[in-house]
Amino acid sequence: MVSQPPAKIAIEPDDYHAEFVGQTEAGTQFFLTTPFVPATPGQPRREFIALYLFDPAGQLVEARIDPWDHGEGDGDIEARLRRIESWLADLGDYVHTRIEVQPFRLERFGVEFGLIPRPPEEGDVDGKWWVILEPGNYMAFHEPFDSGDYDT
Repeated sequence: MVSQPPAKIAIEPDDYHAEFVGQTEAGTQFFLTTPFVPATPGQPRREFIALYLFDPAGQLVEARIDPWDHGEGDGDIEARLRRIESWLADLGDYVHTRIEVQPFRLERFGVEFGLIPRPPEEGDVDGKWWVILEPGNYMAFHEPFDSGDYDT
């Protein structure tokens, strides 16, 4: 029996890819992350800073995505951290806490972003869905989707 894509997934804050996950005092859920498009022959790696805002029911209400063309110096890392800190400050008072959000997809800069459901692969007898954080496929959520667990 093939399962269905999840209506929501849970994201637990951690010290790795889910460092900036939480809820504002007003009830807005947020996830600030750093997606990327891997380098390919003839194309350099592309990096972004993304702040996804969700209403209390978990529906995406805003996506703030900026390209981040990094250099080789520490100043670029410091500037990136300042941008992240600025975006977090824009949220006002917030707590790092578990969020439960609906999968979504959108396109910016010619790139697909989102928490994108992926159906089971052909021949998969378990019929399990995944929800992949794109671009970069650096967080892959699996059943049970309310666990907050993900693979990298």
